[in-house]
Amino acid sequence: MSETKNTRILTGRVVSDKMDKTVTVLIERRVTHPLIGKVITRSKKYHAHDEKNEFHEGDLVMIEETRPISKTKAWRVAKLIEKSRSI
Repeated sequence: MSETKNTRILTGRVVSDKMDKTVTVLIERRVTHPLIGKVITRSKKYHAHDEKNEFHEGDLVMIEETRPISKTKAWRVAKLIEKSRSI
């Protein structure tokens, strides 16, 4: 699955699948504020490569770092964890 043993792996929710062969994944992490001490949520969006356009908005996916595929894309979707519950 991964190319090297030091590949970073993150888990997040697909927020956009409008691009061809690319999905936008929102990664949320909880950190403690250095001064106040309150737990806050930090989030970041990553573009991930989706070769077969098989992942859709709302899916929970695992992404892994890879070589740069385009200007903004250096991650690829490794696997689907949970399918979205769409109506």
